[in-house]
Amino acid sequence: MMAFLNDLLWGKVLLVLLVAVGIGFTVASRFVQFRYFGRMFRILGASEAFKRDKHGHLSSFQALVLSVAGRVGGGNIAGVAVAITLGGPGAVFWMWLVGLMGMATSFLECTLAQTYKQSVGDGTYRGGPAYYIVKGLGRHWSWMAGLYSVLLLLTFGFAFTALQSYAVATSFGDAFGVPVLYSGIALAIVVGLIIFGGIKRIARVSEYLVPFMAGAYLLIAFVVLALNITEVPGVIALIVKSAFGLEPAIGGGIGAAIMMGLKRGLFSNEAGLGSAPNVAAVAYVPHPANQGIVQAFSVFIDTVVICSATAFMILLSGIYDPASGNDVAGIALTQAALADHVGEWGRVFVSLALLMFAFSTILYNYYLGENSLNFFSRDNQSLFNVFRIAIVLLVCWGATTDLGTVFGFADVTMGLLAVVNLIALIFLFGKGLRILRDFDRQVRDGIEFPVFDANQHPDMNLDPASWQLEPEDLERINRKLGNDPDAVREN
Repeated sequence: MMAFLNDLLWGKVLLVLLVAVGIGFTVASRFVQFRYFGRMFRILGASEAFKRDKHGHLSSFQALVLSVAGRVGGGNIAGVAVAITLGGPGAVFWMWLVGLMGMATSFLECTLAQTYKQSVGDGTYRGGPAYYIVKGLGRHWSWMAGLYSVLLLLTFGFAFTALQSYAVATSFGDAFGVPVLYSGIALAIVVGLIIFGGIKRIARVSEYLVPFMAGAYLLIAFVVLALNITEVPGVIALIVKSAFGLEPAIGGGIGAAIMMGLKRGLFSNEAGLGSAPNVAAVAYVPHPANQGIVQAFSVFIDTVVICSATAFMILLSGIYDPASGNDVAGIALTQAALADHVGEWGRVFVSLALLMFAFSTILYNYYLGENSLNFFSRDNQSLFNVFRIAIVLLVCWGATTDLGTVFGFADVTMGLLAVVNLIALIFLFGKGLRILRDFDRQVRDGIEFPVFDANQHPDMNLDPASWQLEPEDLERINRKLGNDPDAVREN
């Protein structure tokens, strides 16, 4: 039954929905993910002004690294290896395609999450698909928002947390001989110390951990590319040819390449799942499209940059050779591939990288679970504390348990999660475009840093308190970017 649902969701339903939303919004938005690619750096630069504010807000950059913490995880190391093993090198091409389409999808869902966010009152916000379903589609869609929240809790709050713990423990056992129980206990203690501090502590940890871990992983990937620079064109040709069945069947042929690229690409970058919007909504920004642009870039970082780094390390090595019947797969394949390039210390490096990736992802997964619970019981600290204890215990359990069944269950619930969110995005397509056009109009009028006025959209059921910029921040933006203060306020 599980296999049938997986084939139906990933082989048919999601293929249609992802293409419809990804390509549809790309065209309707006039390729927003490419038009505003460079603006992302200006948005993050300006967000530095918010990072030290006295109102408790989280900046655009902090929300970005928190979402990258979730996107960049075991899927970038073990997931890419699984995709190549089962789908052949061509799966990498379809992962790239899913990533480029997913940038537009992520822009749409994260812009909507920002638009419909709710002010909590301590300088932070709550938001995500459950919120934009209820507020954007109306109260009669509450059942759909509730279904989404339950699936989010099951998939990220529970299943993926256990899977990440399992990946860390088994990787450490392979590289250092550490018993999985000890790894699980140590990981659980550190996770507990952070998650009991709430979203602000998670964001602070991610702000320093994520750039370091991503930078270190990319550095070693560049070293591998430099050592094998003459072979890179051949690997790119292999990926493209395999994607269209122009090479002898490797893995499961073109069908498996498409399915594995789609599944593992979505698992890695999460565009369309609706998970990242839960985090995107916490940012304090002047306009919803700001965070949409930034979150589109996080998909690019995850899939086009980091997943590609893993793929090239594997395909440039002498370890990946399906013709020889070599059965090395998953994290072991990535470890063996890097060891083939740089020596046995490569196994240790991959284990440490996986530890940091999975650790940051567990923190992210926890927050998604908390946000799903918050939808049913607003800011119930007793409920949150029970959930935090459950997460700590789950990390220990996941490290010591064979999670094959959990992985299959997570694939099904993740697919259903994506279906619910993508259907909501189709219904909210027009409202997403409306917010983008408001941003486009201000850019055309010469306003360097557009500001969103919720009062101009009385029919959208927005929370005006979420769109009140602090006076000193508005003045700081105007001084920094040279905007006319009166012109900005009027917009």
